[in-house]
Amino acid sequence: MGLQDKVMEQMKMAMKAKDKVALESLRAIKSALLLAQTEGGSGAGLSDADEITLVQKLVKQRKDSAAIFLEQGRNDLAEPELAQVRVIEQFLPEQLGADEIEKVVVETIAATGAVGMKDMGKVMGIVSKQLAGQADGKTISTIVKSKLG
Repeated sequence: MGLQDKVMEQMKMAMKAKDKVALESLRAIKSALLLAQTEGGSGAGLSDADEITLVQKLVKQRKDSAAIFLEQGRNDLAEPELAQVRVIEQFLPEQLGADEIEKVVVETIAATGAVGMKDMGKVMGIVSKQLAGQADGKTISTIVKSKLG
């Protein structure tokens, strides 16, 4: 079952349950999927990796918005964003913990022979591809900096 099918199934359940937050979140995913599919003009479906990237982008947008709202003391606006994050995240693969990410980073550094910050881009590229959808770039970046710095 593809992501679009899963979203449609969840939308039906959210409508029956009258869950406005879930419905709004699911509609955002559906909309982003449709835009991405029609963007190229080919009408071809998205790959699993493209779908994961798209969902990660939606989660990141909402987390960034919530962080801004919280900085400004607007908890009333931050809470709905965080609620949407919880709904959207269910369509991502299980996220790895910092220890597991660190292990992959250390293995990659050893395999590539990276030394110092000049090799950060090389390490980031390899680790990001390997952990696509399982860890966000900010966490990976922080760990790579700590290991190379």
